[in-house]
Amino acid sequence: MSEPALHSPGEQAVAAAVLRSDRFRLEREGDWQRLDAMVTAMEKGKLRKLSDDDVMALPVLYRNLLSSLSIARESSLDAGLIAYLESLTLRAYFMVYGTRTSFGGWCRSFFGGGLSRAVRSIWPDLLVALAAMVAGAVLGFWLVDGDTDWYFRLVPSQFSDVRVPGASREALLNTLFGETDGDGLGVFAAYLFSNNAQVAIMAFALGFAFGVPSILLLVYNMVGLGAMLWLFASRGLTVEFIGWLSIHGTTELLAILLAGGAGLHIGRALAFPGQRSHLVALGQAGRTAAQVMAGVVVMLICAGLLEGFGRQLIQSTAIRYGIGYGILALWLAYFFAFRPRQA
Repeated sequence: MSEPALHSPGEQAVAAAVLRSDRFRLEREGDWQRLDAMVTAMEKGKLRKLSDDDVMALPVLYRNLLSSLSIARESSLDAGLIAYLESLTLRAYFMVYGTRTSFGGWCRSFFGGGLSRAVRSIWPDLLVALAAMVAGAVLGFWLVDGDTDWYFRLVPSQFSDVRVPGASREALLNTLFGETDGDGLGVFAAYLFSNNAQVAIMAFALGFAFGVPSILLLVYNMVGLGAMLWLFASRGLTVEFIGWLSIHGTTELLAILLAGGAGLHIGRALAFPGQRSHLVALGQAGRTAAQVMAGVVVMLICAGLLEGFGRQLIQSTAIRYGIGYGILALWLAYFFAFRPRQA
């Protein structure tokens, strides 16, 4: 028995659509199946099992798949076919453009050269940040040296008990060594760490305002430290105070320097994009700065551990210097001397 003829326009349109969809599928289905098999193998971690021809054909097959999906959508082909093409396109996209690096691989890449390269790439911004921090410390020292009333404006009030202008050498020395009560210099160390962590984040975030607020923040953060340095220097305790600060301070201050440099790097890209568009310049600077800030987080964690244990357990000024500046030397060697070859 012959099939009934299609007389209505609707039935004819449906039949034509099915015919177009079948013909479209038959012409291209081989490439889709090949790409699907390749993507499935890659998703299962079997990339090495693909032949060289398959690897070379992957970008071409992906582009052809995009063309097929576009035609299928414009021609209003079978909804099931379009759904299949969309799903395959999404899976193939992550294989072609997405990262396939494990967390362990990312860590090896990051600490094995990625972080140090990012830090070296922003060296002009680091010099500006360093100048701002030195200027802040000098400014704090100079202001208090000219008028001791400035000390109470620059140093938080909770640290102005024993550590005030006019305090005896013995009283100040006692805050640097031995066990102290809850209001001792140990609290000041905890304050410095918490404050420095906030300053590091803010110095980076404020870089989007062309870097100017970042510079001002770096200067402001250091004036209090400069004032405190003046206090101990006035009683001949400069070496002892810097040694106490060095155990964790070298890492903390370097972290702030890097965060400030990362913020300035973004601000510089916005202010002076060069031949690039602002969006492109910001994207490139943002990726580099994000790598630097990931390193800053690690450094602040290390500084917290050093502050929490080293300061209380180590009572020798010489050992404090050895630890503080030994660790600083390691950081600097990693950032500026460690130059592994890029794969």
